[in-house]
Amino acid sequence: MLSIMMFILFMIPLCFIFNTYWLVQCLMFMLSGLFMFYVQPTGLFCNLSYFMGLDLISFGLILLTFWICSLMMMASESINRLNYSTFFFIFNIIILMLMLFLTFSSLNLFYFYLFFESSLIPTLFLIVGWGYQPERLQAGVYLLFYTLFASLPMLASIFYLYNMNCSLMYFMFFEDFSLNYLFYLCMLFAFLVKMPMFLVHLWLPKAHVEAPISGSMILAGILLKLGGYGMVRVFKLIMSLGMNLNIIWMIISLLGGFLVSLICMRQVDLKSLIAYSSVSHMSLVIAGLMTLSYWGFCGSYSLMIGHGLCSSGLFCLANISYERTGSRSLLINKGMINFMPSMCLWWFLLSSSNMAAPPSLNLLGEISLLNSVVGWSWGTMFFIALLSFFGAAYSLYLYSYSQHGELYSGLYSCYNGSMREFILLMLHWVPLNLLILKGEYCMLWL
Repeated sequence: MLSIMMFILFMIPLCFIFNTYWLVQCLMFMLSGLFMFYVQPTGLFCNLSYFMGLDLISFGLILLTFWICSLMMMASESINRLNYSTFFFIFNIIILMLMLFLTFSSLNLFYFYLFFESSLIPTLFLIVGWGYQPERLQAGVYLLFYTLFASLPMLASIFYLYNMNCSLMYFMFFEDFSLNYLFYLCMLFAFLVKMPMFLVHLWLPKAHVEAPISGSMILAGILLKLGGYGMVRVFKLIMSLGMNLNIIWMIISLLGGFLVSLICMRQVDLKSLIAYSSVSHMSLVIAGLMTLSYWGFCGSYSLMIGHGLCSSGLFCLANISYERTGSRSLLINKGMINFMPSMCLWWFLLSSSNMAAPPSLNLLGEISLLNSVVGWSWGTMFFIALLSFFGAAYSLYLYSYSQHGELYSGLYSCYNGSMREFILLMLHWVPLNLLILKGEYCMLWL
């Protein structure tokens, strides 16, 4: 694990050499390739050092981090072309990659917390430094304060745990550590805000709409998964309390997921629509984790990986349209099939993956989550049905409104996608649909 960390650290000096943008990007792809050989088809910790280690859930999320970071460089080609603080941009992405790598590979809850919060700073720089509108400052403040508001109680609960347990290592946790509902609340709330759960989700659409494409990709791809990953790690401590109290989060998630799906149907901003659809998918992940069942944990992990690739790809598509038309509005970006017919295929493939059509990884995750949530209580069936239906509805709405319909007259200056963009979209879609062939890595890690 240290070797991977050194690889990332030694990429930092390359940022400040002139014209090394694509070199760094190639090295990131190389790192993803190297890291694939670290795969451990087991739920046990391996590759251990003093505070770093790996099991299958961290392996999947670290690999996703490296992959999305390489694709972020590829998508942000305009920053390189216009020389828009390119050096600092690459530096920022490498630091973010390092923080996320350390977050997922930490074996100690305090280290996890430390890097979990540190990953916020480069993200904030991405939004404030390379965002589009002046409102990006407000979006940055939203992002910062929502997350920090929830994470201070979590820090207090980590210290309380250390005082009682004398260790913060994951494998030293024992079941049902304390019957203290405040500890339960403080531990979970930071993760629920990060996911984000309905009612504390307002920072997400704001941050997405103001962020540059790289910021949106890393937000949708990785930062939302930090919450799910953290919950998987700490639920061991609060199992018996969870049995009694998880119903609260379950109700909020399922009801909120349905309401957010309805909000999606009313959006006219491409990015905003995709951001709200992320909230809707994540509510299903929270519901799956709250069942505390085998199906729920494995399904939420599969959906997190699938959604990371799919949502990131959709943001790339929205950005490709934005670069051509200068607007993210659906009123202007309509009838695109006439101008970008080959891009239309990618819109279709990624929108269909977004509504969990086979053979995407989202399908595997959603089937598993439906099983776990309905197994937990028959009463959830109604909301699960509504979530699935509206999930398909807003994906179709996004696809049909942007690709079909009357042309906007100012569009005649458009042109079709470039080779770089097609490769970028292919690199999102291919893993998303090929990973289902090795579904046991997603479903049999416990």
